[in-house]
Amino acid sequence: MTCRIGINATPLNHRASGARQRFVGLYGALFRLRPDQEFLIYEPSDCRISEWFADLPNVRGIRTPLPSGSRWKRWATGLSYWRGQLAGDRLDLFEALHLPLIRAPACPTILTVHDARSVLAGVPLLQRILFRQVLRQALRDADAVVTVSDTMKREFAAIEPRAKLTTIYNGIESSAFRSSAEPATSKDRDNFILAVGHFEPRKNYRALVAAMTHLRTTDPGLHLQIVGHDGGSLEETRAQVEALGLSDRVSLLTDVDDAALHRLYRSARALVFPSLYEGFGIPLLEAMAAGLPMAVSDLAVFRELTEDQAAYFPPHDPAAIARVIGDLLGSPERQQAMIAYGFGRVGDFSFDVLARQLDALHQQVRLAKPLGETEPRGQAGDRS
Repeated sequence: MTCRIGINATPLNHRASGARQRFVGLYGALFRLRPDQEFLIYEPSDCRISEWFADLPNVRGIRTPLPSGSRWKRWATGLSYWRGQLAGDRLDLFEALHLPLIRAPACPTILTVHDARSVLAGVPLLQRILFRQVLRQALRDADAVVTVSDTMKREFAAIEPRAKLTTIYNGIESSAFRSSAEPATSKDRDNFILAVGHFEPRKNYRALVAAMTHLRTTDPGLHLQIVGHDGGSLEETRAQVEALGLSDRVSLLTDVDDAALHRLYRSARALVFPSLYEGFGIPLLEAMAAGLPMAVSDLAVFRELTEDQAAYFPPHDPAAIARVIGDLLGSPERQQAMIAYGFGRVGDFSFDVLARQLDALHQQVRLAKPLGETEPRGQAGDRS
């Protein structure tokens, strides 16, 4: 009998995000891996997500009344929707991609959660307390919890020790970041460094822009290009650039399509990733795929993903950021070592590899087998 798997994708829409990229790549690979299984995608009211997989006969979209834009409105509207809908669909497995957790009434439920930024200091106290309780309850109630890095796995285990946690990384379609020609060497690239991520406080662009005041004295021709949508800090960043007299050195790009972003990766001298907090860090994979050396915040998750092979800086110190970037740009040998490492490492993040891990987890949960690693990561045979 065909296995029927439901996926609550109501938080997703056409807006670019790491969650959307993960869903398209990972679940698209899973759908192709398992043509013998039927997948029901529960869509938000404002986005036909199943159309992203229109060529796959084993994928069916179910339009819900739930909007993608508001977590709490989705939850409140879903109180009168989910139980009857899921009972009628007779699922063998249900995947929830957001909080608060929606559990299926008659089959196991898997929760995917990317990070715990809403419980960090700096979030309003009442919001932090409420979200922490919602998160703990979800971690406890899910039959399995998927997260995107071992760093986050440890963080969630500290919040709820009873959670059944496993790591399945985010992935990348690396061929999109490579041109038909051989990857450019550092001397063939344009004289700019690249940062990618929405304009919001945790991305720490304030410190990176301040670092450019140091770099303009040591590398007068160097430019910085930051690519991202406005997450609330764009105008503040623009004002800082102008106040520091860096308008001719720093470009803030908010309307960049995929093809243009790929060209920027192939043209830059290095990726700079100054974040204060991340659950993962997809730009690291993009840099690896494009043959780009990396100067990044000294975060545990960045060291995990790059296996201590990047250049690391303390994210709160603009002078130190500038020094680490300058040292990297001044060392062609170190750049080439990072590029070679990245080309090897990025194969561990192939969506086909990750889809096999997710499929194995599905089988474990359905058969109530002990949870653990779904497939060894980082093996030479996984590289492509």
